[in-house]
Amino acid sequence: MVDNRKPDDYAIEMEKLGQNKNFEAPPPPPQPRSPPSSPLANSAALPVLAYCGSSILMTVMNKYVLSGTGFNLNFFLLCIQSIVCIIAIQTCKSCGLITYRDFNLDEARKWFPITLLLIGMIYTGSKALQYLSIPVYTIFKNLTIILIAYGEVLWFGGSVTGLTLFSFGLMVLSSIIAAWADIKHAVEGGGDATAKVSTLNAGYIWMLVNCLCTSSYVLGMRKRIKLTNFKDFDTMFYNNLLSIPVLVVLSGLIEDWSPANVTRNFPPVDRNGIVFAMILSGLSSVFISYTSAWCVRVTSSTTYSMVGALNKLPIAISGLIFFDAPVTFPSVSAIFVGFVSGIVYAVAKIKQNAKPRIGILPTSNPVSASSQSMRDSLRS
Repeated sequence: MVDNRKPDDYAIEMEKLGQNKNFEAPPPPPQPRSPPSSPLANSAALPVLAYCGSSILMTVMNKYVLSGTGFNLNFFLLCIQSIVCIIAIQTCKSCGLITYRDFNLDEARKWFPITLLLIGMIYTGSKALQYLSIPVYTIFKNLTIILIAYGEVLWFGGSVTGLTLFSFGLMVLSSIIAAWADIKHAVEGGGDATAKVSTLNAGYIWMLVNCLCTSSYVLGMRKRIKLTNFKDFDTMFYNNLLSIPVLVVLSGLIEDWSPANVTRNFPPVDRNGIVFAMILSGLSSVFISYTSAWCVRVTSSTTYSMVGALNKLPIAISGLIFFDAPVTFPSVSAIFVGFVSGIVYAVAKIKQNAKPRIGILPTSNPVSASSQSMRDSLRS
């Protein structure tokens, strides 16, 4: 509808409005009240404890299965974990608890190399955990951080500050102390010292390969996520779904499925407990992903990084409690130094993210020709 009043009419109305001494602006409309948030859902302690508990649960369950006498069906173990994970997240999606993108063949083809790196990472980690104690495994896992950090310097223009470099030194020192403590205990503990040292050496070799596979997986996944814009549960869905057929083939071709070997891996007395531990370890991977996101949402990424650093201590202690790992002064010292190195690294990353990058050791690298060619190849 068109307003036919003249401008003078508006002026008269404004004068009348100015003469009204009792004029007051209308009160603002009432705002809808949001329902009170649950103190349990917003408590910072609950997600932190849940994240730590799921990490400990997964490590302990894997060690329980792998510490069986002569267990050698590692690919089958990983396959069961992937199947349990897919069933769990698909059930949660059907119930509306989580969401992730549906399967896409083109995305699966581009993501498949990342899945192969994941299989290598988890398999070598399971072999290392089979030969090493949980505290030593946890300490040596810190070395992966060094490889990832310098990979980010080369490929993503990252940087390593002086405090970060100091934390790397502590990580290397803790690994040396842990290895020395293990070998010393094997030599002085009686029995066949040569066999024990050989077992430890095999564990160290698998741990080295695991560090290389883990750093390759993390760096490769970071590049691919930038191109696919995957979220946490998208990554979990594709990783586990694509790994199942590969693990089935590898288990069928490489592993021994004779009745005698199956009985050796699943003795009748412990069979139910081993299967239950396999299922729990698969569910714990879902718990870790969910509690990680929950912890970041309720607290902050800074708190989450500190929790990740502090979480190494209870994981290492769980190995001393549940699996009778040797408790000596060198082993405890290695755990303590590794724990401190994690805290120093977390603090260094927090400070590095809080201010501009100055005083960098070494300086950030520009994008090289090899890095650019790698980026172009990953886009294809």
